[in-house]
Order: sequence, then structure tokens, then C-alpha cells
Amino acid sequence: MGKDLIIVESPAKVKTIKKFLGNAYAVEASVGHVRDLPSKKLGVDEKDDFAPQYQIIPGKQKVVSRLKEAAASASKIYLAPDPDREGEAIAWHVAEILKDAGVPICRIQFNEITAKAVREAISHPREINEKLFLSQQARRILDRLVGYKVSPILWQKVKSGISAGRVQSVALRLVVDREKERRAFVPVEYWNFKARLAGDAPPEFEAELAKYKGKKVEIGSAEAAAEAEAAIAGQPFVVASVTEKERKKSPPPPFITSTLQQAANQRLGYSAKRTMGAAQKLYEGLELGEKGTVALITYMRTDSTRIADEARDAAREFITETLGPDYYPEKARHFKSKAGAQDAHEAIRPIDVALTPADVKLLLPKDLFTLYKLIWERFVASQMSEARFWDTAVDVAAGPGIFKAKGQRLIFPGYLKVYGQEAGDEAKSLPKLVKDQELTLLELKKEQKFTQPPPRYSEASLVRELEEKGIGRPSTYAAIISTLIDRDYARLEEKHFVPSELGETVSDLLAEHFVKIMDVGFTAGMEASLDAVAEGRADWVTLLKDFTEDFYPTLIKAGKDMAKVKAGKETDVVCELCGKPMVIRFGKAGEFLGCSGYPDCKNTKEFDRAADGAVMPRERKAEEVASVGPCPTCGKDLVVKKSRTGSRFIACTGWPDCKYTKPLSTGVACPREGCSGTLVEKSSKRGKVFYACDAYPQCDFAVWDWPINEPCPQCDSKILVRKKTRDGELISCPTKTCRYKRSVGKKDEGEGEE
Repeated sequence: MGKDLIIVESPAKVKTIKKFLGNAYAVEASVGHVRDLPSKKLGVDEKDDFAPQYQIIPGKQKVVSRLKEAAASASKIYLAPDPDREGEAIAWHVAEILKDAGVPICRIQFNEITAKAVREAISHPREINEKLFLSQQARRILDRLVGYKVSPILWQKVKSGISAGRVQSVALRLVVDREKERRAFVPVEYWNFKARLAGDAPPEFEAELAKYKGKKVEIGSAEAAAEAEAAIAGQPFVVASVTEKERKKSPPPPFITSTLQQAANQRLGYSAKRTMGAAQKLYEGLELGEKGTVALITYMRTDSTRIADEARDAAREFITETLGPDYYPEKARHFKSKAGAQDAHEAIRPIDVALTPADVKLLLPKDLFTLYKLIWERFVASQMSEARFWDTAVDVAAGPGIFKAKGQRLIFPGYLKVYGQEAGDEAKSLPKLVKDQELTLLELKKEQKFTQPPPRYSEASLVRELEEKGIGRPSTYAAIISTLIDRDYARLEEKHFVPSELGETVSDLLAEHFVKIMDVGFTAGMEASLDAVAEGRADWVTLLKDFTEDFYPTLIKAGKDMAKVKAGKETDVVCELCGKPMVIRFGKAGEFLGCSGYPDCKNTKEFDRAADGAVMPRERKAEEVASVGPCPTCGKDLVVKKSRTGSRFIACTGWPDCKYTKPLSTGVACPREGCSGTLVEKSSKRGKVFYACDAYPQCDFAVWDWPINEPCPQCDSKILVRKKTRDGELISCPTKTCRYKRSVGKKDEGEGEE
């Protein structure tokens, strides 16, 4: 018989596992899922208990053939996809494909890719968890039913080609509802008073008015503010009380999927998708010089804060040896996972805590290094002693007002030594003060302010909201967020989600006609039901029957009653050419205002939304008005316009009668050898502008910054790029291995810097 065969998900894992298993085992990769529901039909027999009609995923035939060939010569097959529901489903499908090989098939799983973990898994194989697989299957069929049956209604009523998703639509509703809250928000005026004071010794300090006339401060007009100022300004400022105490601050738990995505977004500016992609590579293994291929972190899809005892022991040893015993708590730290956590895996942590970020800095790409550093620091900090502060609180009386000031001094950094001081942890010193001490008023400032609307969701806050409301699971957050952007239902403005007109329209129509599907509580309850299937407490077919009992009648009713907005969504804007109302239309290039009198009147405009939601026609920018030449199709003027994703392009002023457009050329020839293309301005769906060859897809050359037709003096690059940095604009080489750069305006080759 041949070798035992281990089948993992990704080729990267194959290399990592082969490193420490050697030639004792054959290792192959399924490269993700190998079977799924068909892409061009429902693929579910609704009359036969929702029986799925699985097929080999297009393009995976070669992978399946390779797995069958390897299985034919194996003595035993170990299925080792990722340790979650999707991994269990992959294992189930691979087992179905290979069952005719006639050799024993079992399931193994490991939370980290190390020699010890893999060998331990091989020595403790198990059967495939059918309950876990059926839970995944139920989720897949639920999503297919919603997507395949609701989307056609949206094609008919709103716009062809758009789609609905069971979980993504609820996430979209959160974004849309927040935008509506902001529009409906009425700012309330209030006045803030601050006194700059001095005691007998430095430093000066600032105190804020907290009470006025014995009540919490509520000064809501200029007149009331002037009255309060007059009542306070001439009074002595006297220390009413001084409270001093020590405060302790405990470290946060190690990362789970959601908190990793939030921290990476807030601290590194990474999207959820980018975070999970980088974490996947750290988990699967990377080349680390002489160390060879090494996996750096444990499995990154988890909602448990549990840590293995040996990992906790290793952290204790590292902390006490490198930082000292004072930095380790009296008792080892244990964190309680939130209610409903699966707890199948540990928290996200470094596999080897002794492998510090400094050890791998020069061996990893920057994005992988910064994420590893974040994970490493958070894990080590989670096992460290508390930070200790000395807090001082002072009340200062001034006539009818009570001012409050707070100071803090760091006594012992504890975990902050590693994880870094967070906002608010910096020292805020107060002078030595005693009760009844009179202070010197240096300045009394009053400032008019207004209450602010609730903030739009960032990626971090949206993930937090999804987690708190029980919508989706750790493995789905990144996909949910990417889908909102990819479907043009929302865009990111200053790193915050703004629903598009299309997204808001779809959300409103779905919320009106599919009340249950769009209900946050119902969606969270469905997650709990799927968990019950995974735990054997519920039947998956019964779950689907219960769902469709209400869903099918709702579909029929929505098909009849849903308002049709394909012709346009009404606005209060009046067409200046014919006097008819203008409507919002959803075109291939995005949303625009069009005259409801079309085709008799073909007036169109771009538009924005005011803070209160009112539609405001956008004035044409100067560069759009200036002609850049005649249209080769109709002879009318061509102008420069900006796409909804940010890139500029050339368009005919005769639109929509003439639809001639072309990308904005940089005038720089594509530098790739043998290519005769030109670099033009383009932008991604996320709004990132870049410059690519117009011969795409034959040539895929692209750079992120404006290209310059000048060769690099330090390497063989035929172009340079102009980029904006914190230090101003620079000319630099786009080749990653070349560090040539100079300030704008300098052309001396000697200006290159390392």
C-alpha cells in the first residue's frame, strides 16, 4: 500500500506540513470547496425536503482528478480542512468524491499548523461531524433560496443584475437606518464653559463647568450663556473637594475574529477583507529565511477567548524573563467568552510567543508584519499585570457653578508596556491642591456647541454591531462588508459607510415587503437555529420548512405589490428645460437625475444629498465644462468627467443620445516590454484611483500613482511616479525593490535616497 494521504484546504498549508512530516505522508490540497450548488439554477429540490443538487465547481475538475489519483494509491485518507463549519463541509464533499477509493477516510483538525499539533491530530482521528455539515448545508440552502427567489423581483422592480442576500441585506439595513437617523437628527444648542486656573505651584490646569445652580449644566442659548458668565466671572474660584485614589486597568483579552478586524481597522486602517487575507497567510505558513516555512498564528476564525495551558505557560515564561516578574499577575489570566460563543478553537494568538515581531520584521511583507505585531502584542498583553494609575479629581466652586478637573499619573505601565498606551492613558497632571484653597482664574472660556448626529458606521463599528446583534458569524463578517461595496449598495467616505441611492432603495423595498428577512432579531434567531442544528438539537429540514412557510407567500405578494422604480425614483427637483419633475435613475455608471419627460426631454444631472436627505443637483465643475475636443462619433464637445468611483474620464456632452466615452490618458506609454499600450486613469469599486495599461487584459501593468515619462536613474524602470506623502509630493520609482525618490522639482540623479 501507498502512503497515508492528508488533504488540506490550501496549497500553502501543503508546504508547511510537508516541512515537518517529511516523506512519511502524501499531502494534497482541495484548494477550498470542490463541490457546491450549481451557479445557473436553484439547485435545490424544494419538493423533496430541499435536497441539494451538488456538482463539481467549474474549474475544479483538475483538482478533483488529482485528489482521486492520490486517493487510489493511499492506504488511509486524513481530511484536514479548516476547523469550522465550512471546513467540515469541505471534508464531507471530499469524502463523497473519494469514497469509491475503498480506503478508510477520517477527519482530523488542528488549531495551529505545528509538528506537534498535526501529529496529535493524526493520532486522534474522528468521523466527519455530520451535524456540523448539515448546519452548513442548511445555511447554504437558506442563502440560495433567498438570493435566487428575491433577486429576480429586484431585477423587475429596480434594476437588472442586482441581488439580495439573507444576511447582507440586514447589514445594509443597519447602514441605511443609521443614515436616516442622521437625516432626521435635529441639533440642539448647548454652551460649554472651561476655566483655565492656577494654584500656588505649577502646572496650570483646565476645569470644565459640570453643575450650575445645583443642577447638571443645561445652558442652551447665548442669552443663558451670557447670564452664567456674568454670574461666575466675578466670583472667587475655591477648591471644594480633592479626591485621590489608585486605579487599576486590566488588559483586554486576546483577539477573536471580530475584535481583530476592529483593531486592525482602527489601528492599521485595514479592511476586514484585508485583515482576514493577511491572517490566513500567517496561519498557513510563510518562508522565514533559514527557519524555512513557518506558521505564525493559530486559526483566525474563532469567537472564543480561551487559551491553551501550554500557550499561557509560554507567555508567563516570556514575560517574566524579558520584562521581569512584576509584569506578570499573581494569578494566570483566564477570560470568559461571550454567551453563544462556539468555543471550538482558541483565541487568535502567536504559535510561538518567543518569536517576537522584531525577529520577523525583515522577513515578512509590511502588511503581514504589522498584523502579526498586533496579534503578538495583544496576546502578550492579555497575560500581563494591570496598569496602575494615580487619579485625582477636583471640584472647584465659583458662585453658582461647580467646575470639575481630573488628573492622572501612570504609576506602573503593566500591560501597556507591550500593547502601547491608548487614548486617554497619557499623563494629565494637576498641581498640589487642598480643600478651601483659592485659585487664580487665568481665563474663562465659553463655547457654543451643538449635539451631533449618530456617526456613520466604520468597518470596525459595523463588525461590532453585527457581532453584538448576532448577525452572521466570525467567518462571514469580511464577506458581508465586501458585498455591500461590490454590489454598489454602499461606499466608503472617509472610512465610513454611506448607503448609495440604489442601496437605500433596495433596503427600503425589502424592509417593506420582506419584514422577517430584514428583521435583525429574526436573522439573529436564525443563527441560533443553525447552531441548534450543529449541536443536534434541531432538524435542518424542519428549519427550512418553517422558514419557507412564511417566505413563499411573502414572495408571491411582493412580486405583485412591490413598487416599480425602474422608471425612476421621484424627487422634488424640477427640470429647468421642460418643467417636469426629475427622477433618480440607476444606470450602468451609477445614479443620476433624469427628466421624467424622457424621451421627449433628455436632461440629466448628477446630484448629492443634503444633510436632511434633500436631493441637490450638482453644479458642473470647471473641468467638465471646458471642451477637450470634438466627439469622433457625433461632433459635439468632449469634456472631462469624474466617475462615481473617483477616476476621471472623457465623455460626450451629447449623452445620452451619444454614449461615447474613453479613459483619461496620462500620455505615458506602458513600460512593459513589447506592449504598445498607454497608461490611463481607472478606479476600483472601493474608490481607489490607479493607472493601468489600456491594452488590458492583454497587459495587466498598473501603478497606484500618477506616472511620469522618465526612466529611473537607479534601476531599469522606464517610468517614475508622482506620489503624495506626509513629507509632501515626491517623485519615486514604482519598482518595489528600488528605493529611488526625490523631491518634486529636482532632477539630479544624485538626489536619490536610500
